[in-house]
Amino acid sequence: MTAVLQLESAAERGGGRAEAVGDFAEFVRMSMPGLLRYGHALTGNPHDAADLVQSVLEKVGSRWMSVQGKGDDPLAYVRRAMANTHISIWRRRRRESLVADLPDSGAVAPELSRLENEPLWQALRELPPRQRAVIVLRYYENLSEAEIANALGISCGTVKSQSSKAMASLRTRLGKD
Repeated sequence: MTAVLQLESAAERGGGRAEAVGDFAEFVRMSMPGLLRYGHALTGNPHDAADLVQSVLEKVGSRWMSVQGKGDDPLAYVRRAMANTHISIWRRRRRESLVADLPDSGAVAPELSRLENEPLWQALRELPPRQRAVIVLRYYENLSEAEIANALGISCGTVKSQSSKAMASLRTRLGKD
């Protein structure tokens, strides 16, 4: 939200980009709930989701005029940027860091989200990033296969195969109920 307030104050100061900044602020206002839901499903928790959305909107906001000039759906562009950024972060964090001593096994911090202990969210969190992105866009955002392919920059066949693999994995993890 801080980025929106900064953009609004920049728009009030005027300049040739004031209209584009206003458009971006309106875009952020309208799409923020959906982007946060998508980010939550990608990252697995609401705090990382908010960080992901903010960092992507910062990057997109700095080049909003060129994003609009492409004529594509800006929401699909932002979703694609979120998926790419999440995968990059995941790859960076995935590297092991060796330590001399094992950490103490202290008390577990209380859960910050009511969905953390839900079996579906736990199973979603274990999916590979692309499969998770496809499932989230399909079943949480109600996008068609073509829209998902456009948003993620992959073919419709890849969307179908990733969805099929993810659903098979979820069925296995959650049982056939």
